[in-house]
Amino acid sequence: GLAHARAAVAPAHPRLNSMLAIRQSTRLVRRARPFVRTFAAVRKFAQTHEWIEVDGDIGTVGITDFAQKELGEVVLVELPTVGDSFEAKASFGDVASVKASSDVNAPVRGTIIEVNENLVSDPELVNKSPESDAWFVKMTVEDMSEFESGDLLDEAQYKELISS
Repeated sequence: GLAHARAAVAPAHPRLNSMLAIRQSTRLVRRARPFVRTFAAVRKFAQTHEWIEVDGDIGTVGITDFAQKELGEVVLVELPTVGDSFEAKASFGDVASVKASSDVNAPVRGTIIEVNENLVSDPELVNKSPESDAWFVKMTVEDMSEFESGDLLDEAQYKELISS
């Protein structure tokens, strides 16, 4: 078989064998490197201080750093159920702090495919990492034109909104 053929071709010297093994193992390590995407997911912002990052037809939604600072210490997060559908701008959840409560709105029309259960058990995560680990939901984007419309702001437009 193949193993027998390799043994016949392989050098008999033990040091050469180990060098070949090392060379083959480093080749495998190099090959095992994950595929790196050449495009970035696009993030936009709602005027109600939610962000949505779309990759393909899936949007990840959370609240902005500005919103969490305005709320103060977050003590409760209420999330929708997987399978629920929402219109753009409709409330899908709630975030409450010691001083206020606020709706969290869907930036686009879609269906919830995943919720971040970590926020239910650890609501302070919203204060620690609002624009990454503390995403609220992942949802389908039913109509990409809603994402591309002028209703959602790019980062520069959003920074301008919160600075005024």
